[in-house]
Amino acid sequence: MASEPTAQLAVVVPVLDEAAIIRQLLLPLQPFRGNGLEVLVVDGGSGDGTVALATPLCDRLVTSPPGRARQMNAGWRQSTADMLWFVHADCGVGEHHVKAMMAASEAGANWGFFTIRLKSPRAAFRVIERGINIRSRLTRLGTGDQGLFVRRSMLEAAGGFADLPLMEDLALCKRLRRKSRPKVLSPPLETSTRRWEQGGIARTVILMWLLRGAWS
Repeated sequence: MASEPTAQLAVVVPVLDEAAIIRQLLLPLQPFRGNGLEVLVVDGGSGDGTVALATPLCDRLVTSPPGRARQMNAGWRQSTADMLWFVHADCGVGEHHVKAMMAASEAGANWGFFTIRLKSPRAAFRVIERGINIRSRLTRLGTGDQGLFVRRSMLEAAGGFADLPLMEDLALCKRLRRKSRPKVLSPPLETSTRRWEQGGIARTVILMWLLRGAWS
């Protein structure tokens, strides 16, 4: 019996109580499943129906102790794909993003991230996203909201994501940038503004800059 073909690209999505939005992320990925892409959803103990909604829309539903770093590590280790793409549940992924990822993988990119666009018409968020994009290019540090991707061999050599409660994405980027420059992809990856809306725009921006500054 022939074995299943190895996927070129694995999308790893850590989730915890994301029933309200998980289908919005996973549905655009469906045409690519079995065509070089596999989708792994890693649940950290959801109690709101996330698992039931995600299961038919992914190739593998992985369970893990809660914690984004732990969940992402559990996910990529269940995949055999050469390129690993880590996407948050509140990101907006479309066909153009998948094609950009496939092209980057085929071109030999080692790791990188997307530019970002925040899902809000407010002018303040245009300023914030521009600052994020400029800063990411200059520091060569991307966040999880930007859809980090990394070749399996590099991630294995780096030891995966450090088991940190915050900034596990920046900690990984800091290790990866010592090896090679990141590939920054377009079109922008859309992401939710809920962290800014919940914490207050000014307060959240200051906090994020302080945290990122500590990792730069």
